[in-house]
Formats: sequence, C-alpha cells, structure tokens
Amino acid sequence: MAPEINLPGPMSLIDNTKGQLVVNPEALKILSAITQPVVVVAIVGLYRTGKSYLMNKLAGKKNGFSLGSTVKSHTKGIWMWCVPHPKKPEHTLVLLDTEGLGDIEKGDNENDSWIFALAILLSSTFVYNSMGTINQQAMDQLHYVTELTDRIKANSSPGNNSVDDSADFVSFFPAFVWTLRDFTLELEVDGEPITADDYLELSLKLRKGTDKKSKSFNDPRLCIRKFFPKRKCFVFDWPAPKKYLAHLEQLKEEELNPDFIEQVAEFCSYILSHSNVKTLSGGIPVNGPRLESLVLTYVNAISSGDLPCMENAVLALAQIENSAAVQKAIAHYDQQMGQKVQLPAESLQELLDLHRDSEREAIEVFIRSSFKDVDHLFQKELAAQLDKKRDDFCKQNQEASSDRCSALLQVIFSPLEEEVKAGIYSKPGGYRLFIQKLQDLEKKYYEEPRKGIQAEEILQTYLKSKESVTDAILQTDQILTEKEKEIEVERVKAESAQASAKMLQEMQRKNEQMMEQKERSYQEHLKQLTEKMENDRVQLLKEQERTLALKLQEQERLLQEGFQKESRIMKNEIQDLQTKMRRRKACTIS
Repeated sequence: MAPEINLPGPMSLIDNTKGQLVVNPEALKILSAITQPVVVVAIVGLYRTGKSYLMNKLAGKKNGFSLGSTVKSHTKGIWMWCVPHPKKPEHTLVLLDTEGLGDIEKGDNENDSWIFALAILLSSTFVYNSMGTINQQAMDQLHYVTELTDRIKANSSPGNNSVDDSADFVSFFPAFVWTLRDFTLELEVDGEPITADDYLELSLKLRKGTDKKSKSFNDPRLCIRKFFPKRKCFVFDWPAPKKYLAHLEQLKEEELNPDFIEQVAEFCSYILSHSNVKTLSGGIPVNGPRLESLVLTYVNAISSGDLPCMENAVLALAQIENSAAVQKAIAHYDQQMGQKVQLPAESLQELLDLHRDSEREAIEVFIRSSFKDVDHLFQKELAAQLDKKRDDFCKQNQEASSDRCSALLQVIFSPLEEEVKAGIYSKPGGYRLFIQKLQDLEKKYYEEPRKGIQAEEILQTYLKSKESVTDAILQTDQILTEKEKEIEVERVKAESAQASAKMLQEMQRKNEQMMEQKERSYQEHLKQLTEKMENDRVQLLKEQERTLALKLQEQERLLQEGFQKESRIMKNEIQDLQTKMRRRKACTIS
C-alpha cells in the first residue's frame, strides 16, 4: 500500500514574483513522495469570486486556502493542497487554487493567461468560477480560452496549433466545470424548468454571421465547445447576507443559506465522484513524481520564452522515468548477482547461467517501470549495460581465479621450493624423488575446490617457470643413465606440449561459451518480444477448439433424436404385425 500524503494545509506550488513564475522546491518534494495516482482539480476565476471557499470544501475543511475579504486578491500564483481522496481509496486529491484573474494591482493580462493555461495543463478537472449569469460580459472575461492555442502546443510539429486542431488538445485537456456564484435568475425557458447544464449549453450557442461582432460573440463559445466536450455547470445562491460575506469561513452552517449549503454539497459530490485521475496521452496515469515533472517542464518552458508543449512534456517525462527504469533494473541486477555470485565461479558456464537469470529479472523490472520507450532505445541501452556488466563479471571472475590459484600454489609448493634450496634433491635418484613430489603436489592442487577457470593456466605457467630448476636437478642426478635422462626430458616436453594444447582448447571453449551466451541473450530478448504473439495464437486455437466441440455435441444430439424416432416407428410396426397375426390365428380356429 502506497503511503498517504496529507498536507495539514495548502502550500505554494508556483510563486508569482514580479510577473515571473517560479516553482517552489518544497512543493515538488511533496509531489515526488506521492506514489498514488492523483486526481487534480484546479479552479480559476476573477479575484474575489469565492474560489478558495469551494476548494476548502473539496478538502473537507472550513479553513485552508486563504479567503480574501477586500478588493485585493489574496492567492498569488498557484497554491496546492494534497489530501487523501475521500471517495477513491489509494488515490490522492490534489487541489490547485489560482490567483484571481484581473487583479487591480497586478494589471498584467500576460501573467493571467499563463496562470489560466497552467491550470488547464496540470488538472484533470478544471473549474471556472464567475459571478452572476453567463452573459457577454462573462464570456468576454473568459477571453483566456480563446488564447489557448497561442499559449499551448499540442505537439512539436510546426503549423499545427489552431482551434481546428482541437482534437489534439482534447486528448490532454481536463473536464470543464463552470460555477456561477450569487446566481439570481430562474432556471427556465419559455416557462419550462431547465437544468444548470441546459443553461450552459444554451449560453454556448453560436450566432449566425461572419461579421466582426458575430466573431467576437462566437469565438469564446466555439473554443469552449471544441476544447471541452465534457462540461458541467453549477449555480449557487447568495451564501449569506452581504454583511457576513467578509467572514464566510467563520459562519456556522445554520447561519448560511440552506439552498447554498445544498448546492455546495452537490458540487463537491460531483467533483469527488466524477473527476478522473490525471492522465497522459495513451491513458497513462499520473502520480506525484509525474505531476512534478509536468510542473517543471511547463514552467521552465514559459520562463524561457517558449510555449508549453504537451507532447514534449510527455517525452521529457518518459526520458526521466525510462532512465530511472534503466537504473532500477541495473540496481536489481547488481543486487541479484551480488547475492548469488561467489567468485571465482567453478566454471564460466556457472557464471553465465547466473548472469542470464539476473538479466531476465532486470529486463522484467525495466518493462514494469518504463513507458513510451520509443524504438526500445532505453531497453537497448539496458541490454548494452547488462552486456558490459557480464563482461566485467567475467573479467573479475578471471582475476579472482588467478589470485586464488596463485595463492594456492604459494601455499602448496613453497615447502618443495624450500627443499630444493636445501639441496635435498641434489643426490643420486633425487630427480625421480623430485618429480614424484611434484606430481603429489599437483594432485593436491587439483583437489582444492573453487579454483575457477584459470586453474590449469596458472598451474602450467608456474610449472613452466620452474623448468630451469627441474633441468638443474636432472643434470645433477649422476645415477640416471643418459638414456633415462633423454626419456625424462622427452616426457617433460610431451607434458608441456600436452598442457599447452589443453590450455589452447580451454581458451577456445571459453570463447565458444561467450558466443553461446550472447546468442542466448539475443534469443531471450526475442522470446520476450514474441511471447505475447504466441499467447494470442494459443488463445485463438483454444477458442476454435471450443467452437468445434460445441458443433460436434449438437450433431450427436441430432443423431440421437433421429435414432429414437426411428426406434418408435419400428416398434409401432411390429405391434401392428403382431395384432394382424393374432387376428388371422383367431379366424383360422373359428
């Protein structure tokens, strides 16, 4: 179970300092710790329209986001509050409260446009909060929606950013909810009651005509219709008498308008029940670290003078997560090899088998952790690193074997070297005694476990280095005949040649094993890529077998019914024949 993140209160996510948007590192730390999927609800609207009050209600609190009671905007930049989702276990609700648009002190429409665009880019549900009714003034205040194609790019392709390309934006954009505060109209048309949603759709109807006035009327409506196919509307009465509005969060529930309380509860219930997890293209769910990456990518693009590009944000996130997936897979491989491998390995095949098992697990770890690995570039990078790891282990294994064997030779043969120095074998028959002792020590060396792949090569190198000592002992052995000396010399040379041939064969065998391992690694990658296709084929064959079995059962049932019908006919004919025979017999007797 992923740990819950429950901030005691809101904190700044993106600061607006002198018109510059700056990400708060402390907020990014909070996001990076959220491993659960996130449902992101952002609210935007003119300043002093009660946005923060609704967000506090969604958090289940009376206080939290600051509520201003003057003509100045309280919230600056974008503030964040992360709480456990009250209706979706194992999910985190991220509430984003934005600074009020049209702040009289700020006077910067450019900054407002970026706040509006960021709220759309980061959220899965976008709430636009305004006062009164949906009239032309309300639409004019929502001019930011007509600027979205000037503020956001769907992809990096040039010349692909217009309202006509809205399908590219819809796949990224959130659901749209318009909340109308202090709404005083009756929801009816021609005397018939209508819903708030009906009211919104009627307000979004386009006017016929191509003149400038019609275009000004239609543009914001057209953008809302195309960019936000999923939309909802809520209306709210006055919450309380005007004199109490300055301290709305301090009022007790019985002091509030009952209709307003019911409307807020309906709004909160809808948002919490219908707001989806924030997703990337392809339906990839966003968690805290992914939301953190989106925030950084978008704000950095704005700060550098570029337009935030949704496609680039996904690619940047894929770059980060796939790089991390490679490192995670490598760490798993290192852990497994560290636990399983004891150097020196007895044989190269033993080491390669352990590598293959750990490699397979590492690839599985990577596949679980990666996404959008275009052309399998990161998996290929992982394969290259694992090959290097394998080669490094082979080298370490060779060095460990050399060290182990050299140490064994020192322990086993040092007494013999001391005896040679003491002149024990410088006597008649000494050569034969020396050779016998040498053979006994070789046997002892071979009996030692876990010498590794260098055992034979290190021994032969050692023996070759002592040939001069052997020759010296042979020359001083006056008892041996010249013939015996020649035989012994030839025997030593033959053994040396045999050892050299054996060493050459061992090197060839190692090379063959390395080539076989590379082929098996390739086949393992190929097997994983084709395994899904094989499973689909087997499933299809099973379905065909079930269909054939049902047809055979149906044919057998029809044959059985036909057989039963024929049997009844024959039985009736036999009974009729028996009746006729009895009648004839009766007539004959008469």
